[in-house]
Amino acid sequence: MKTELIVALDLDSFQKAKKIVNLLYPKVKIFKVGLQLFTCCGPKIVNWLVKKKIKVFLDLKLYDIPHTLEETVKLFCKMKVFMFTVHLQAGKEALLRIKEAVFKEAKKLKIKRPLICGVTILTSQKIDHRRMRKLIKIVEEVGLDGLVASVKDIDFIRKNTKKRFIIVTPGIRIEKIKSDDQKRTATVKEAKSKKIDYIVVGRPILEVDNPKEKVNQILEQLK
Repeated sequence: MKTELIVALDLDSFQKAKKIVNLLYPKVKIFKVGLQLFTCCGPKIVNWLVKKKIKVFLDLKLYDIPHTLEETVKLFCKMKVFMFTVHLQAGKEALLRIKEAVFKEAKKLKIKRPLICGVTILTSQKIDHRRMRKLIKIVEEVGLDGLVASVKDIDFIRKNTKKRFIIVTPGIRIEKIKSDDQKRTATVKEAKSKKIDYIVVGRPILEVDNPKEKVNQILEQLK
């Protein structure tokens, strides 16, 4: 099984995002659009990426009432995102309605539906195994495609479920970052050894003088 790299476009302008994408694509085929960039650029950045045939991981960690979430994910389908995140704290009813809305909208539009990944416990927070167990159960019962979790949580997750989920892992570091707010980080090699599907890397690529060289280094470690 291959571990793929997603580069997080945690940037504050459309121009900065375009510059990084043009520099790293097609070496990198999937880019993450999170709260910062989406707040700055809105759907414009997603549409630009999709038009370039780039896969978009839309990481907005949805958490709202069921109706609002339903209508939002229909728009994600229209935007043709590859994968998006929803907070598992939104609850089973909301997640079931999200899943149903995605399947129906994608069928109506005659497109491949987006993958739905549930956010467990943020890598900036301490692990709570009781809470994690409950969240894993929700993913199982609803039948989501995958979950977002720290490398440190993978053994616990696999021990507590028989199902095979897509696993997306943030908090990946090449070396120590000063003033790092991520508490549960891991190296690229650690992530690969756990057979994780996707690793998300932002600052270790964005904050260096030569992002392309750093990407090549990461891809080499993933071979």
